[in-house]
Amino acid sequence: MAAPKIIILGSLNGQLEPVFNKLATLHAKNNFSLAILTGDVFTPDTDDETISALLNGSLEVPLPTYFTIGTHSLPERIATRVEAGEEICHNLHFLGKRSITKTSEGLRIVTLGGLLDTKVVGGQSKEQHLPFHTDDDAKGLKGANNADILLTSMWPANVWNGSQVVLGPTHQASIQSTQAIAELCATLKPRYHISASPEAFFYEREPFVHQSSSETEPTSVTRFISMAPYGNEAKAKAMYAFTLNKSDTTVPKGITASPFTPKRKRPLDDDEGGYSRFASHDNNRRGRQNKRRRESPPPGPDKCYFCLSNPNISAHMCCSIGDESYVTTAKGPLPTSTTFANEGLNFPGHFIIIPLPHAPTIPSMGPTSDPTSDAVKAYNEMSRFRESIQAMISAKSSHKLGVVTWEISRDRNIHLLWQLMPIPAEMIHSEIAEAAFRVEAENQKYPSFVTRELTLEEQPTFGDYFRVWLWADNGEDKIKGKSLVMPLSADTRFDLQFGRRVIAKLLGLEKRFIWQDCEQTVEEETADVEAFREAFKAWDFTLG
Repeated sequence: MAAPKIIILGSLNGQLEPVFNKLATLHAKNNFSLAILTGDVFTPDTDDETISALLNGSLEVPLPTYFTIGTHSLPERIATRVEAGEEICHNLHFLGKRSITKTSEGLRIVTLGGLLDTKVVGGQSKEQHLPFHTDDDAKGLKGANNADILLTSMWPANVWNGSQVVLGPTHQASIQSTQAIAELCATLKPRYHISASPEAFFYEREPFVHQSSSETEPTSVTRFISMAPYGNEAKAKAMYAFTLNKSDTTVPKGITASPFTPKRKRPLDDDEGGYSRFASHDNNRRGRQNKRRRESPPPGPDKCYFCLSNPNISAHMCCSIGDESYVTTAKGPLPTSTTFANEGLNFPGHFIIIPLPHAPTIPSMGPTSDPTSDAVKAYNEMSRFRESIQAMISAKSSHKLGVVTWEISRDRNIHLLWQLMPIPAEMIHSEIAEAAFRVEAENQKYPSFVTRELTLEEQPTFGDYFRVWLWADNGEDKIKGKSLVMPLSADTRFDLQFGRRVIAKLLGLEKRFIWQDCEQTVEEETADVEAFREAFKAWDFTLG
């Protein structure tokens, strides 16, 4: 059976005749399998002539069309047929206020219509035609276990958390949402969660990944879509079509962690830094504990603290998400929001560029000579993020600041990342920064740095390494850019905080070397992200 083609419409608000005429035209061209109407199909002002035309068949519904109760009661004549268990008319199917339906195409639709009635302490609502449900209605639907489509009149609470899709304060204030629906979505893990916007706006969140309950459970991805009312004056999207291929298990680009999973306390760190965003690597203090962890298999994407599919990721720290990688601020940043205030920055500027593929090195993602491979695409986009942030920091600081970026590429890594932060441009032009890295390597008895660009094609045969990029622009077409590479043997023990240690000494921030001593509140972290996003708008290629 071919994958069903589905069209969704926003609240009709009684505009049945023009909508069904429009649907007939679209259906003739696209051969949809079914249509789903969100929000209010009817309003108290829907005229009797329209209802009569619908009931007597003179107003035809061109294809199987499903709907639930919105924020208004069903018209009396429609409610009478619904309560009697009769068909409203050919092709128009009322799903019920609380229901589990399997269509002829094999699609499983779970429905919860109406608004939450907070006056009801317990129990499920009985009247199908009234626009109210209870928390118990939502809890009862968890027994469905799964769904292809979840259709609700209200939004799931906090669905916008961790999203780059802007939802203005006016729109957010108008939204009616509940925690019970969020929990229902988290339980059913539908492929699509569909709702209606109360005002003239369309909202499509990035797809999000649910936490797996077992190692064998396949990855579950949900797309949340809220439709604008049909015929709205703002011309916001009120129709949306898609093909639902149940056999497609690929994880889409741009995914985020689920906004519904409560975050656990941060776990203890290990000496490879893979179980937390940054580790202190106090090997003497936790040697035995780290040994036990090294004997355990490395975490998968759902437990890796650099994967967006990890439900415990600090999503509020994500600054910009591309197709192949993303940028986040650092936990316990080395600089503070005032460190570079005199240079024009009102945020710390300590960022992490992270590829979406769960891999320890760029070459482990795929062929580095194939422009279509994940390795090449991830490296190119990470480089684009690095260059964009460099340009922004230089411009915002009137070229007083340069940028240092470093990378640890080792097969024993859990997830590759690049750390980036500003330093005075003069330190780069005068080569003080370069000397600092070389001297620290010598002090630690590490291999010497070599000046080398290390192209993408060379990486598969080069082996493990630590690399640092030094970049500064004086605003007069004098750009200083240099790449230093330290080759590492497979058995070399390497301090994962080496880069932070060097920069801390350069900036006189030795007291902030240990990141746990610099942790911020969620509010402070969020404020830094918002300040960066505002500054980065003109350079953020993901926005346009």
